[in-house]
Amino acid sequence: MNSLLLDSDDVDEYARLDAVIDAVEEAFAAFERGTTQMPAKSYIDLPQYNGDFRSMPAYLDTGEWDAAGLKWVNVHPDNPADHDLPTVLGTMIYSDPETAFPLAIMDGTSLTMKRTGAAAAVATDYLAVANASSLGLVGAGVQSYTQLEAISEVRPIETVVVSDPDEERVERFVAAFEDRFDIRGGSISEAGHCDVLSTVTPVEDPIVGLEDVGDHTHVNAIGADAEDKHELADEVLAAARIVIDDHEQCTHSGEINVPYSAGTLTDADIHGEIGELVVGTKEGRTDDLGITVFDSTGLAIQDVAAAHVVYEAARENEAGYDFEMIDSGR
Repeated sequence: MNSLLLDSDDVDEYARLDAVIDAVEEAFAAFERGTTQMPAKSYIDLPQYNGDFRSMPAYLDTGEWDAAGLKWVNVHPDNPADHDLPTVLGTMIYSDPETAFPLAIMDGTSLTMKRTGAAAAVATDYLAVANASSLGLVGAGVQSYTQLEAISEVRPIETVVVSDPDEERVERFVAAFEDRFDIRGGSISEAGHCDVLSTVTPVEDPIVGLEDVGDHTHVNAIGADAEDKHELADEVLAAARIVIDDHEQCTHSGEINVPYSAGTLTDADIHGEIGELVVGTKEGRTDDLGITVFDSTGLAIQDVAAAHVVYEAARENEAGYDFEMIDSGR
């Protein structure tokens, strides 16, 4: 039995967003039902290199399939300038839960982009108005592309407004999608008054105020993935129905971590976890509902779910590089 090596092009091709969205939704449901194992993310800090490593293991059983894996990922902010490498690099090991055989090693960077977009799409499907046709983006970095691709799978997006202080980034983003959407650059407030807003920035001082958001806008808060990061003003969170992906991660390093630590926001202000909406124990969008916020920190079960999609599709299409990492005859 051979293992499969899948590079970023393979992952990009076989992580079909419609399939990844479905798989991530199933993973959220499994998490809520208690049929997952997901130890806390562990860190190795490397201040001498201005970076860190993070390990994210998980197992999930959806009832129809089960899967296990580990994502080994880093954040090295100096990489682009000093080494001509991305800030974030990821490697995914995807294993057979029954035998522990390493079925695949695949690029985890592209996988992360796809599963993060998929998570926002799942939340948008449950929390955005049914006829949402406009999407705002605050931040025009790499994640913004997948946000648009994924969210347009679950809502009939026609109009897109992207806001970023880097005009070249905005121009590149607009050029990439101008043949598919009515798309333009704009202010944070213009983006925030769309039906759906995704924020994908690393800021620690909030940049989206209550006046910048529409009365019924659904917000996917994606950028906060570490302690002290904070994109949305406390007034936005206070006015919103807040849905999170995981209580421990969100209160420690998600969008709500700063006001939660300060006591400005408490558990009583959190409507529930996204898995509760998926299985139906908590309601999502209702006709009289105003602003909604999804706090997405990214869960290891999402990576495993996305890896499952990639592996199955790659095997079906005889893609990737087969190699004998383990001599199964021994």
